Amino acid sequence: MALINTKIKPFNTTAFKDGEFVEVSDQDLQGKWAVFFFYPADFTFVCPTELGDLADHYEELQSRGVEVYSVSTDTHFTHKAWHDSSDTIGKIKYHMLGDPTGEITRNFEVMREGQGLADRGTFIVDPEGVIQAMEITAEGIGRDAEDLLRKVKAAQYVASHPGEVCPAAWKEGEETLAPSLDLVGKI
Repeated sequence: MALINTKIKPFNTTAFKDGEFVEVSDQDLQGKWAVFFFYPADFTFVCPTELGDLADHYEELQSRGVEVYSVSTDTHFTHKAWHDSSDTIGKIKYHMLGDPTGEITRNFEVMREGQGLADRGTFIVDPEGVIQAMEITAEGIGRDAEDLLRKVKAAQYVASHPGEVCPAAWKEGEETLAPSLDLVGKI
């Protein structure tokens, strides 16, 4: 899994968004920050808690110029049915990408071969289509959208401030570091 600093592969699929089916491709990401949020399947247990948490933070992500794409190997029709039947999923405003062939899931190397399901994988992609951060968790471990937002802020900060890096647990507005020979052994 050496995907950090690699460009995402081309894709084209149908998504459910805002009550409609829309076509989405890698071309739609050009010039924008994006989060790809893979999950195993619709109508499951941990997945709706994660997707609902992400929905609660979607407006703030959008205010930072970030588009969110949730992805499972379900179809866009299944996403619509889930959206229509669950209050938690019903609040989602971001794209829910259908990936029934598994192409996108394999492109991001999170396919559980033999099961046809995605692992819980989160990827932050910069405006050039390059993966800047990723997180993979086991089946029973849900992700935290607040921590994802913190990572997005750090990725955007580092991208706009060459020569600076964000230390552990960095929060927006806190001090950063400027790596240099003078810092070696002093932290």
